[in-house]
Amino acid sequence: MPKTADAVPRRRAPQRALWLLGPAMVAGVAYLDPGNVASNMTAGATFGYLLVWVVVLGNVMAWLIQYLSAKLGIVTGESLPQVLGRRIRRPWTRRAYWLQAELVAMATDVAEVIGGAVALHLLFGIPLVWGGAITGVISMGLLLVQTRRGARAFETVLIGLLLVIAVGFTFGLFLAPPEPTGVIAGLVPRFEGSTSVLLAASILGATIMPHAIYAHSALARDRFAPTGDPADPSGGIAAAHAHAPESATAQSRADTLAHARGISTPRLLRATRWDVTIALAVAGTVNLAILLLAAANLAGVDGTDSLEGAYAALRDGLGPLVATLFAVGLLASGLASTSVGAYAGAEIMQGLLHARIPLLARRLVTLVPALVILGLGVDPTLALVLSQVVLSFGIPFALVPLVALTRRPDVLGEYCNRGLTTAAGVLASVFLIALNALLLWLVFTGG
Repeated sequence: MPKTADAVPRRRAPQRALWLLGPAMVAGVAYLDPGNVASNMTAGATFGYLLVWVVVLGNVMAWLIQYLSAKLGIVTGESLPQVLGRRIRRPWTRRAYWLQAELVAMATDVAEVIGGAVALHLLFGIPLVWGGAITGVISMGLLLVQTRRGARAFETVLIGLLLVIAVGFTFGLFLAPPEPTGVIAGLVPRFEGSTSVLLAASILGATIMPHAIYAHSALARDRFAPTGDPADPSGGIAAAHAHAPESATAQSRADTLAHARGISTPRLLRATRWDVTIALAVAGTVNLAILLLAAANLAGVDGTDSLEGAYAALRDGLGPLVATLFAVGLLASGLASTSVGAYAGAEIMQGLLHARIPLLARRLVTLVPALVILGLGVDPTLALVLSQVVLSFGIPFALVPLVALTRRPDVLGEYCNRGLTTAAGVLASVFLIALNALLLWLVFTGG
């Protein structure tokens, strides 16, 4: 332990393991956004159980990716955008990287606002444009919780919404369970034409979301920042880094930060593995439930290639209670995920451009594209699915740097990835990039 660590103010270490859980739950909300709902519902209604394997594989890869993101934030006290912002020396390269990340974040916002608007339309008959505006306003209220009450209060609210989402999207399966043989057959990897590849890319884009990778590192940083000031979670981290000399190694900086927290880094990482496991078990179960609900009840039914059509088919086939809970889950999904998306977008801008923008101001700016799409009368479900394809193309730009950075001892010290972990991250990256290349080839060749 460096001697300078003694000068860093320590905060009282938490005594309960439960206190250490939470950041992955918030990041996990991104795995249950309206884009997931649209992609999984469309896949189930169009191809039945064919793409079950994509949901399962996406969730397995997501576990590794989200853990690496959280580990980066815990060990370094910095988010992925902050680390990249320091290491990308050329301003124009950094701005180009920010631009693609910003476009991905905007695609995320489009999906989430549209999903909330559709849910309000289904529940109360509110026009889509007004529903999008209402979704944006409510999301601002959720962001106020984060800015004024801190990370823990923000987590509590979003975990509550996560429970609503889980109930809303899984209830129907208890009334109309899927065929076990169909589910098992769906675990065999295969495609049936370019449309199934498009939907697979959409499911993966909705499951392994680039903004969730950026956000989780920031959520872990803020949650375990060595400060008691919820308005400035990075202040204690800055103080801890200030006590480590410029020439300090990554390991000594990590030790200084751990001392300032008053809790060991290994303990935080163990808790994070549980946090990610629980969060993705919930998210994966709900995503699979959405696809299975559609495969068991909507396959071959006309009009179920849209959220409105799926809602009507569920109402006619399983009753108004299941349909209403589905719409409530969709609304909770839009409200929760749009808050996480705004948080991630602000972190991307601050880390890469070194420009701080208030969360509420950013929420107003990124609300505009979604309202324009709704105002132009673009099919909401199509917009949701295509937004997830955009997210899929943004995955390598977040995933490759994450794997590369977390394998480096000069970034994470003794907590850098082992060879097997790095190999798994490389395989995930190659698979996702190959899937996107296949998608482009099929689309442009009409395959």
